[in-house]
Amino acid sequence: MSKRLQSKYKINRRLGVNLWGRAKSPINKREYGPGQHGQRRRSKPSDFSVQLMAKQKLKGYYGNISEKQFRRYYDEASRRKGDTSENLINILERRLDAVVYRLKFAATPFAARQFINHGHILVNGKKVNIPSYSLKDNDVVEVKEKSKQLAIVLDAVQSKERDTPEYLQVDHRQMKGSFVRSPKLNDVPYPVTMEPNLVIEFYSR
Repeated sequence: MSKRLQSKYKINRRLGVNLWGRAKSPINKREYGPGQHGQRRRSKPSDFSVQLMAKQKLKGYYGNISEKQFRRYYDEASRRKGDTSENLINILERRLDAVVYRLKFAATPFAARQFINHGHILVNGKKVNIPSYSLKDNDVVEVKEKSKQLAIVLDAVQSKERDTPEYLQVDHRQMKGSFVRSPKLNDVPYPVTMEPNLVIEFYSR
């Protein structure tokens, strides 16, 4: 088990939110941060800390993406036409691990990343083992035939914790779905409030 998998719920406690909306999150019982200083009184946050927190929430939600990679996504979003914050969400939601998670083929973004790494996912009929692979409109994502009866897949598909958003289509009997269109921020079913505009402010300082 990777270090990220072991420490994923520390992200929740550090940020003070139930980032993935899961019932087993420790933030449901302990709303303070981890460590010996977790319960100390917090002063009013500065503009910088508010922007930093917004970045950490968004970065953490997608499986705790590395800072280097997340910065590249910001740079790409800035180069595109239109609203930079909406562009950033669009780029993140096109990640293969995000789509596998949204389609409910995996219980968490971390599990989705591992599932892809182990070669269980096909894109347009071809095996793709790169979690950051960027999907195009109408790309088809499916679980490999030999992997469709794995307990982790069946449990994730049957979970009532979340629904598949409208910008994706899915057939859970065949364990196949597709990326239909670019989502707007309001289309994405985040369990907590995301503020990509503050992320843009953080990087554009």
